[in-house]
Amino acid sequence: MKFLFKKIYITFFLLFILLINNTSLAKDKKNQYVRVDAANYFLGIISANQEFNHDAFKYLKEVQTLKQKHPKFNTEYTRTLVLLGKIKESFTFSKSIWKEEELLFETDILLGLQSFIKKDYANAEKYFKRLNKISRQNLIFDDFVGNVLIAWVKASQGNKEESFKFIKKIPYPYRHIKNTQNIFLQCYFDSTETQKSFEKIIEEKDYNFSRYSFFLVNYLLSTNKVKEANIAIKQYRERYSSNLLIKQTENFLLKKKINKITKFFDCKNPKDSIAEFFYVIANLYASEQDFKLSNFYLKISLFLNENFTSNKALLAENLFLQKKYKKSKNIYYDLKKIGPIYSWFASKNISLILLNEKGKTYSVKALEKDFKKIENPDFENYYELANFYKDNDLYEKAIKYYSLVLSKIKKNHKLVAKIFYRRGTSYERLGNWESAEKDLLESLKILPNQAHVLNYLAYTWVDKRINLDKSLLMLKKATEMRKNDGYIIDSLGWAYYAKKNYSKAEFFLQKAVELMPSEPIINDHYADSLWMQNKNIQARYIWNYVLKLDSTEKKLKNIIRKKIVFGITG
Repeated sequence: MKFLFKKIYITFFLLFILLINNTSLAKDKKNQYVRVDAANYFLGIISANQEFNHDAFKYLKEVQTLKQKHPKFNTEYTRTLVLLGKIKESFTFSKSIWKEEELLFETDILLGLQSFIKKDYANAEKYFKRLNKISRQNLIFDDFVGNVLIAWVKASQGNKEESFKFIKKIPYPYRHIKNTQNIFLQCYFDSTETQKSFEKIIEEKDYNFSRYSFFLVNYLLSTNKVKEANIAIKQYRERYSSNLLIKQTENFLLKKKINKITKFFDCKNPKDSIAEFFYVIANLYASEQDFKLSNFYLKISLFLNENFTSNKALLAENLFLQKKYKKSKNIYYDLKKIGPIYSWFASKNISLILLNEKGKTYSVKALEKDFKKIENPDFENYYELANFYKDNDLYEKAIKYYSLVLSKIKKNHKLVAKIFYRRGTSYERLGNWESAEKDLLESLKILPNQAHVLNYLAYTWVDKRINLDKSLLMLKKATEMRKNDGYIIDSLGWAYYAKKNYSKAEFFLQKAVELMPSEPIINDHYADSLWMQNKNIQARYIWNYVLKLDSTEKKLKNIIRKKIVFGITG
């Protein structure tokens, strides 16, 4: 895909050069304008595809004459306006290009929302009905976007029965959205079932509804059930310990800042529920790594509910993954204003950006500086700082803070096994195997069925040629739990190799190579098993392949060069 895009980019670039050069040869001004327009259009499309939105806007704005005859231009220019936060301008542009006989998804969404905001419900419904027609040709949306939006048109007119009727029309594959929007409608119409509905959906096992713990607490506070809200947040905080929104909500409750929680979302405001709907769609596209469309729907969501500022975290993450570090960093700085939980979260992510921009030393110092600003840091803060140190190969500092966490955390906390594992691997990296082994065994004592801990300990034993029988049993167990994990299958093959069962080693190592064909060490192990069965030509072929891999480290390359010449002599 990258190659295809590069090819398109080069083609457009050459075409642009050709157009510019030919301008001087044009016989009249009309031809010159045609060439300039074409150049602006192509540059605008290229910029839009790469989400260089300011450049896209600059070029596409110059060729608005295309709007009457070029749907692709209309789509890209509309999206560009939204991505730049020019929502009101996108309303105006959409109105200028709308045609009864032409169906453009983005145009009808925007004009429908504009009408809805103006309380022109008849026109809003007209535009939203057209979305269903378009959705029937779109496997992603398949006839549910229009129904959700029409439901809120009906609700806003006080038509309770009709609003629920349109929610019921949402197809089964989108039952998660159907269920959540149904609850927001219940809340809007003061249904006595609202609380039970929130509690029921949070307990569902087939989908992660942890986010809706916040909406339950928000609802309880809006109905003055403060005591119940405190009980709920305590329960869900323990269950979803990594959920930022829940952690920040707990912090607000402890400080009695109830208005901070209720300000995020109001189920009595239909715009807020629609904003949440678009936020879900943005998440869907982000999970598919379509960051452009994710950002498009997220911008609409933030326009409809500008108070739910924590939702900007998704935008910051999208931009980071697009390597748009400056924009991502600015949003993270903005997130710091929400509260201490989001502030520390933002600091960690800003440090990751600084790691790319200014290197490890600067990044670490920046995070340490922000860590000192935390009032009364808890074990989670220490744990996250330790993880940052470990991920940046600062193992001594990591061990110090993992040890500090273990001294502060409850012995039965679900994180304890993971902390022993992470501290143990840090010890191993420093060459302190005695302490590493002790921590890894302690982690397995607490939680025996941790595939990656079993793998790490057993693989290290195999490398040291100790406890081979026990290692083999552990790796068989880990493989059963992770049947398609190339690293674990490699470890199992390597255990058979250590026990000199080379045919079984080959079987598992070949499978590992099939799962991870570009992993140098796995390929090297596979070649070793071939050599030990006198399959020397195949072994040398694999070793030569490993030498060509970009990810092969210099030390391994030196070892392999010797193997190619002398074979395995040890």
